Order: sequence, then structure tokens, then C-alpha cells
Amino acid sequence: MAAAAALARLEQKQPRGRGPVSQDSIRSQVRKELAAEATVSGSPESPGTHVVPEPREEGSAHLAVPGVYFTCPLTGATLRKDQRDAHIKEAILLHFSTDPVAASIMKIHTFNRDRDRVKLGVDTIAKYLDNIHLHPEEEKYQKIKLQNKVFQERIHCLEGTHEFFEAVGFQKVLLPVPDQEDPEEFYVLGEEARAQPQNLERHKEQLLGAEPVRARLDRQRRVFRPSPLATQFDLPGDFFTLTAEEIRREQRLRADAVERLSVLRTKAMREKEEQREMRKYTYTLLRVRLPDGCLLQGTFYARERLSALYGFIREALHNDWLPFELLASGGQRLSEDENPAFNECGLVPSALLTFSWDPAVLQDMKAAGAEPDRSVLKPELLSVIENLS
Repeated sequence: MAAAAALARLEQKQPRGRGPVSQDSIRSQVRKELAAEATVSGSPESPGTHVVPEPREEGSAHLAVPGVYFTCPLTGATLRKDQRDAHIKEAILLHFSTDPVAASIMKIHTFNRDRDRVKLGVDTIAKYLDNIHLHPEEEKYQKIKLQNKVFQERIHCLEGTHEFFEAVGFQKVLLPVPDQEDPEEFYVLGEEARAQPQNLERHKEQLLGAEPVRARLDRQRRVFRPSPLATQFDLPGDFFTLTAEEIRREQRLRADAVERLSVLRTKAMREKEEQREMRKYTYTLLRVRLPDGCLLQGTFYARERLSALYGFIREALHNDWLPFELLASGGQRLSEDENPAFNECGLVPSALLTFSWDPAVLQDMKAAGAEPDRSVLKPELLSVIENLS
């Protein structure tokens, strides 16, 4: 292909490859456990299924997308917004039976919403473990008093911390306290854990480097044949912060007054309204018209950056290394280098964009007497192409 001549010059533009998924082993194990539980319960709605529920909205047969859905990173299950937290919590709890250390770390970072308190608690636990590592012969560092003020205020208050201590080798023991009649409860590091200090160091690094387990937005990628309906978007209520009725009312008012307001509003008033508009939409549905007229569709957060769309398109291209451009309505070029958020450049709650190969690539092809392929998608995507209705 003549475009290959541009490869050396354009190598600097190639997108970075994806790194390995760090939770693959966890995801595989949790899937097995969820499947086993579903078999026992006999419930087709057990967590871990990939069946997208039917949309509940009336007249939804012709919606551009049935709703907004998410994917659990541990199980791969497709979830509605109201199912996300419960499903992820259940998946984490199930993982305690196979890897209690990893499960307790996920619980600490996911079940507790106050990120500042989590950081303070995690840093305090790391300090306890550092003291053991640095002073392996000193008995005082091998035990932690549970009623200690620091422990109570920073660690006891967080879900998952007690499970973590027990998973890494601490045991609860009643010990006498000087000048006190009644014994108190301590965490004491067990002999097996003392004999393998490198494990404590590894668990500490895992704890410090972990992130909350959050459901990922499901792009719901679809490919459509060329259609005159490409600019028509009938969206479900999930896409709006406001209700659908409030959106329709504002659209009517805006249509009636747009010309008058454009004259009367000051720049400050316009900027204030633009900021207010940006907050109305949580998600956006984007379609990209390809050179052969086919449409590639996906769901995004309204606050995501343009680079997310470029990456989404590259994943669908047969030649994903060739640079390309995106044009908004009116021919406005959307630069990946500038990388604005969708709600900053008016691409909410839906938009149709046009795909075009980079002019330098087209020039190379033209000079070689070749034409770019009109069909640019991977064969597996073309095999599931749909009619837009």
C-alpha cells in the first residue's frame, strides 16, 4: 500500500499499546465463583451474567442506544448504573475465599469513599509494616494495640482493615497491660509471617499502589450501514442530568429566544450559561461517519477527552497506525493534540463527526497513484453491521 511510505515519518504518532491488565487473574477467579454461585442459586439474574436488561422506558424501540451500561472489571458483567456498587462489593467479598490479601486491599480502597481517610489509614498501616521490616528483632513492633488512639481513629474506622491484618498474618490476642487489671486486645504478628518478612513488604506495596475497583463505562460499540438517519439521536433519560422533560422544555425555549439572546447577552453572561450547559449532561453518544458512509457509534462520559474517541476509533480500524482526523459539523477540525473534553467543544449529549485520513497520508497515496481503501473497519466489525432505524 502506498501509505506505507509514510510509516517511517509518522512512527512518532503511533498510539501506545495497551499494557497488561493487572486484575486478569482476579477477574478469572471471581467469574468462576460467581458462576458456581449462580448454579447453586438457580437464579438467571445472579451477578456475572452478561445479559443486558431490557430498557424500561416507554417507546424505547427506536432509541439510539437502550441506556447507559457499565462493565465490572472483576467479572466482565454488564450492569446498569444502579447495579454497579452492589455487584462489585459482592465480587470482592467472594474473592476472600481464594485471595484474602487482595480482597481485603480491594475492600479498603473500594468500600470507603473518603479518599483522604483511606490514604491516611493506608499510610499508617504501611508505617506499622515498615517498623516490623526495619526492626525485625524488636518485640514492640510485632504487636499493635487495638484500643490505641491512632489505630482507632485512622484504621479501625475503615472497612477492610481488620481483614487485611488477619490476611497478612496478624492474630488477635488478649495481652496484659502494665498498671492495668484487665488485659487488652492486640494484633500480634504470627510466627509464620515473621519468618517471611519479604511477604509483608510485598503486601505493603500492594496496599499502597491499589486503586478503588470501579465499573467501567460500556462503550456499547455498534456499526451501522450508511443511513440518512445518521444525525437523528433519540436518547434515553440516562444521558441527562436533568429529566428528559426538562431538556425538551429548555430546547424549546432556546429555539424561541436564541437570536434575541445572542444580541442581548454580555460575554460574561454567555460564558456563565456555557458552563451551566456543560453540567447538564453526564454522557454523550457519538457517531463517526467513515469514508464508505458506515457509522461507528459509542457511548462516552461528557467530561472525557477527545483522545478517548480517537482511541476508540483506532481499536476499530483495520490499519490502526495510520493517522486520521475528525471533523465536526461545519468542517471544524477536532485536534487530538489539543484534546478538549466533549462538553467543552459542544459534542454533548450527542454528535455526528466525520472521519478523514491525515492529509499527508492522502498526499503520499496520490503521489504514488493509489487511492485509500474506502472500507476501513476490521472485518469482524463489518460482520455484525446493522441497519440504523
